[in-house]
Amino acid sequence: MDHGAARAGCAISDPTGTIARPLNVIEPPDPQAGAELAVEHEVELVVVGLPVSLSGSEGPQASEARAFKDALARILDVPVETYDERLTTRLAERSARSGAAAPPDALAAAHLLESYLQARAATGSDPAEEGEG
Repeated sequence: MDHGAARAGCAISDPTGTIARPLNVIEPPDPQAGAELAVEHEVELVVVGLPVSLSGSEGPQASEARAFKDALARILDVPVETYDERLTTRLAERSARSGAAAPPDALAAAHLLESYLQARAATGSDPAEEGEG
């Protein structure tokens, strides 16, 4: 989930954790609606984008994303983690210009999830356990 002040973009991976695809947007970003979507799709893990600056510092938006993650974790029976979402908005804008039909926030969520899945595959472990979450 790509959490933002106005909406949260959502994406899901295939069962093998290989391909990420955009779902929809939750507007306004509501943990209960996010939890319902996760249950509907029978997810095993929820990843919430953590907005950090290029230098790695966290600002007010990161605090809001962490609060959203914590609210989801209280509702869901599956792990909820954060993952660095740097540059996902730019990637989503590029995808939209290339003809992707999903809402930009859902595209950003798909790029976030794709990055998370690639990091997990590269290390053979959970990237959030290595300092991101």
